[in-house]
Amino acid sequence: MSFRPCGEIFNKKNKIMIGLGTAALGRPQYINVRQEDCDNSNLTEFRKQSFSVLEDAYNAGIRYFDTAPGYGLAEELVLEWLQTKNDKTIEIGTKWGYTYTANFDANAAVHEVKEHSLAKLNEQWKFSKQLLPYLKVYQIHSATLETGVLENKQVLEQLAFLKNEYNLKIGLTTTGTNQIEVIKKALKVEINGDQLFDLFQVTYNFLDQSLQEISEELLNQNKSIIIKEGLANGRIFRNKKYSNYNEMYTSLENLAKKHKVGVDAVALKFCEQTIPKSIILSGASNSNQLKENLKLNTFTLSKKDLEILYSFKVSPDFYWTERKQLQWN
Repeated sequence: MSFRPCGEIFNKKNKIMIGLGTAALGRPQYINVRQEDCDNSNLTEFRKQSFSVLEDAYNAGIRYFDTAPGYGLAEELVLEWLQTKNDKTIEIGTKWGYTYTANFDANAAVHEVKEHSLAKLNEQWKFSKQLLPYLKVYQIHSATLETGVLENKQVLEQLAFLKNEYNLKIGLTTTGTNQIEVIKKALKVEINGDQLFDLFQVTYNFLDQSLQEISEELLNQNKSIIIKEGLANGRIFRNKKYSNYNEMYTSLENLAKKHKVGVDAVALKFCEQTIPKSIILSGASNSNQLKENLKLNTFTLSKKDLEILYSFKVSPDFYWTERKQLQWN
């Protein structure tokens, strides 16, 4: 399946239901549990590799690419890559609300700053609009109740203007323990009698399964769902620092062996099969990871397989407390 935000949303003739997220392609340091150390200190080489991943994703059939100004050089890189293409099937989603501040310094105390003001929206739109006509989705980056963005009339009206002026889908991404509360509030936002939000990009995996509480309602309202962090920022991979997950690691490895794929493909397949008609974002930082992620299209998890993965559910409070402890690396 392919993502068609502004036309037929899902094209069942294409098996690929995966998009490429560019957070790890735009910033040498990113919140993730890594299986091995990596050196991204050479920014020129890092940029070259990231460009190659975009190209490899395209050649593998991916046509939806997710980016943001908060992802370091990602938006700039995607724009540069688009200039090598002339393909109307490519679709870009970007966001506003975060500013990247680390300047590619691994030891930076602060890597990003959130600001959900009208001034920030207008500032970041000036660059993001260069992604047109490929730009199809525009999102509030990590919308929360605390920033008041869902009550900011000026911001909401400007988003409605951009939606109508450029035929965009307006969405938001969610992060934290109250993702569902944020989505429910967003569904009530109307401008001139019309719902503003068309699309929701939500953290979901077999550890944090809270999206299931509202996924059916979203689909019934003809909203698009994009799943991010399907690999739980790398926590699905065996790691001696997380001995509490040893049972999960063993089960995942057994399922991976059974289906002749990696544990990443198993985790992403869980997302696809349990949240139907969604787009699953790969956060691959290199082409080999992308290749492994795409193996989700080579098998199907059985009912028993799914029951095993369902059993590893943790509370949102536990999930997000643990995530906050992850390091930028």
